[in-house]
Amino acid sequence: MDRLASVYLCHPAVRLLGSDGASRVPILMYHSVSENQFGKTHPYFQINTSPEIFTRQMKWLKRSGYRTMDLTEMLASMESQRDLSKAIVITFDDGYRDFYTQAFPVLKQCAFSATVFLATARIQNTALRFEGAEYLTWQEVRELHGEGVRFGSHTVTHADLHSLDLEQIDYELGYSKETIEQELSATVESFAYSFAFPEEDNSFKRFLADILSNHGFDNAVSTILGRAHLGKNRYYLPRLPVNSWDDPKLLRAKLEGGYDWLHWPQWINKFVHHNMPLMQRSGWDGV
Repeated sequence: MDRLASVYLCHPAVRLLGSDGASRVPILMYHSVSENQFGKTHPYFQINTSPEIFTRQMKWLKRSGYRTMDLTEMLASMESQRDLSKAIVITFDDGYRDFYTQAFPVLKQCAFSATVFLATARIQNTALRFEGAEYLTWQEVRELHGEGVRFGSHTVTHADLHSLDLEQIDYELGYSKETIEQELSATVESFAYSFAFPEEDNSFKRFLADILSNHGFDNAVSTILGRAHLGKNRYYLPRLPVNSWDDPKLLRAKLEGGYDWLHWPQWINKFVHHNMPLMQRSGWDGV
């Protein structure tokens, strides 16, 4: 249903009302580029993209005139009010080894850049297999870094920060950043939040932005749906999930704003779940 609404209702409406693509940038969120359908297989949640479909997506983006940039460049371009039409940021979460074997050769062929967010406990000197998937080695990370791939933090243990105390959050952020910087001899500027981002919790958002800034992060991405623009906080930028279900029509709708409407159902769902214990204690029964 979200595909039908995005492709045949919201996308045409956005085009009719006028494009805002010059000031909004799609940040694409990939995970694994493989046939391995681990995790949920629902179109909204699936985290794998088949290598064949990924190749088609990248070639379509190239033919359509899209150009890539990293998050720091994107934010600087927004602040200087540059025209960002056809600009995209491509990100990969977790650090799966298939980025090295499947995704990067295609990206290089298309002259596209990308940022990979590493859960550092899963990156070892030999390929670690965890929950049915292989992860990058540090040697591969260094090789990719030499080819221009950016790397960011995705915590140490792929933790849900919203469920942790201050000391644990400090460790997950600080140690992951320190580890990548030591391995690459380069500054880590970007962070990606693991799990559903708790955007309904304003106090946590303020706290997270402060601790990310204190650790020296310049920006961070989240699972909030939508395209990035200057009004968004640089420490929980929205992204657009992409997987094997994204044909050219749906991918184009996402890139041009036809998928942004889903942020509001997403926020309402999170708000209700966040406040349900309070509602129950106050005797509210939803009627």
